[in-house]
Amino acid sequence: MLQIQTFPPPLPTSVLPRPPLSLYECAFSSPYSSSTPLRRQSLLRGRRAGRTNLKPLTSRIVQLTRRRQLRQIFEEVEIAKRRYGRLNTIVMNAVMEACVHCGDVDAALEIFEEMSKPESCGVDSVTYGTLLKGLGDARRIDEAFQVLECVENGTAMGNPKLSAALIFGLLNALIEAGDLRRANGLLARYGSVLHEGGRPSILMYNLLMKGYINSGFPQAALNVHEKMSQQGLDPDRLTYNTLILACIKTGNLDAAMRFFIEMKEKGESNGYQVVLPDAVTYTTLLKGFGHSMDLVSVQKIVFEMKLRCDLVLDRTAYTAIVDALLNCGSIKGALCVFGEILKRAGQNSDLKPKSHLYLSMMRALAARGDYGMVRLLHRRMWPDCAGNISFKVQEEADHLLMEAALNDGQVDIAIRSLHDIVRRWKGISWTSRGGMVAMHIEALLGTANSLFSPHLLPRVSLYEPIENIMMPFEAARPLPGTLLLKKVTMQFFRDSVVPIVDDWGSCIGLLHREDCNELNSPVSAMMRSPPPCVTTTTSIGRVIELILEKKYKMVVVVRYGDLYDGVASTSVRAVGVFMAAQLFNLVDPPLPKDHFNTI
Repeated sequence: MLQIQTFPPPLPTSVLPRPPLSLYECAFSSPYSSSTPLRRQSLLRGRRAGRTNLKPLTSRIVQLTRRRQLRQIFEEVEIAKRRYGRLNTIVMNAVMEACVHCGDVDAALEIFEEMSKPESCGVDSVTYGTLLKGLGDARRIDEAFQVLECVENGTAMGNPKLSAALIFGLLNALIEAGDLRRANGLLARYGSVLHEGGRPSILMYNLLMKGYINSGFPQAALNVHEKMSQQGLDPDRLTYNTLILACIKTGNLDAAMRFFIEMKEKGESNGYQVVLPDAVTYTTLLKGFGHSMDLVSVQKIVFEMKLRCDLVLDRTAYTAIVDALLNCGSIKGALCVFGEILKRAGQNSDLKPKSHLYLSMMRALAARGDYGMVRLLHRRMWPDCAGNISFKVQEEADHLLMEAALNDGQVDIAIRSLHDIVRRWKGISWTSRGGMVAMHIEALLGTANSLFSPHLLPRVSLYEPIENIMMPFEAARPLPGTLLLKKVTMQFFRDSVVPIVDDWGSCIGLLHREDCNELNSPVSAMMRSPPPCVTTTTSIGRVIELILEKKYKMVVVVRYGDLYDGVASTSVRAVGVFMAAQLFNLVDPPLPKDHFNTI
């Protein structure tokens, strides 16, 4: 039984000496709220008429949810409950959505338990859909399936009906997490609920294609399209956009253009406007042609985008145009579009570029050694950028300023920038772009004036294949996924991560020591799936980058044909593993023992 934790305790009476609050003051009790006399009068009229208007409170919760101010939501809802008693289901559903949006599924479960009480507002299908989405996002899949079983058996509180909306919520969460194994299991059990007119729905196939792409199997998404055609289903715009993305991922730009042309012909000839390409279609194509450095195709797509009077170019579209031009090496074209963005942003603040666009421009200009322009962008990014600027973005901007100075021949300024970086950020990663610049500066300074004490890898070459130093898969002592954790607990005292295999010996995931929290559950229920994989021909340097950047404790090594045979699966036939512990054993001078805990 879930324990119910109440909202924060009421404020002491000494804090509330004033008369009872109005509904508006109750719903908008935050010190940051604003009010208008007209709105307050309408709310007071509704109260005098005997109706409690909770719409302002619901709107306030939605606003705070976007800002991820969960504690503020709890405080304001608690004030409303003290003043007006029981709140309705709509308000409490908004609170549950806030908990899920902020990643606090435990708080969502507590709200669900409170709503389920006889004296409370009750739960409905929206409540269950939000709860399933939260459990799926938190990877608490077993609990989500238990909720679905209760709904299916008719024993769930509120007697909700098993509907496609409930299934789609959990299915989308599983697909976003890349867990195709459980997603396919969900479809196998509840797929009949998703059928429309006796056939599977288009949305189900769209989600499956999205899942295959997110899991690194874009070719399988194209196979799903063939299955849709066999079922006689007519693709919609989302289907075409997903197929174009799959073609971009596989590098088949010709197939992407065929789908693009098919969209336009279908929309123009049949008057089926909802299938015409939208901004997502164009930005996906720009990404593909930008990576292939096809400047002519990029320019054609941009020209067509601007000719479409019914197509609104938002910030995302402009950012995609600049990124594509930069990838094609057209710095002048990117600067022109960037200037257009800044000009339009003066009239529409929604077009103000985010930090990503500034960094993209700075990367291209720093490589050319245009120190003046990089310094200008570095200075203007803070006041002119939209949204928050993370510490990671600030650090990379400092690195690019140092790189621009070095490439411009201003070594003294580059050294001064490196000193500032070390002092502000307490170090620099050698695997980053800024780390390579710092290494160049270190070579110029010499060992006598070195700012760092670098660790080297003298025993291996970073360009050799990983199969030369990998550990055989059997040496990692893999465990069958059906074993209960209580039977193999001693192994995790020695190993911090263990591969999990299915009945056919294929690796289906990795179980980390910190995830071992259910002794009576099979190890497959706690593993992280799919496992990070590389091929035997992947360079040692690339594997080291993955371990350091993604903080993997183990990387599974497979043969090229087993990973890219076109079959979409979350299990792989592993031939070896490479662990973080092996990397640290190769370092000279040796790293301390506690350094292993940082990975």
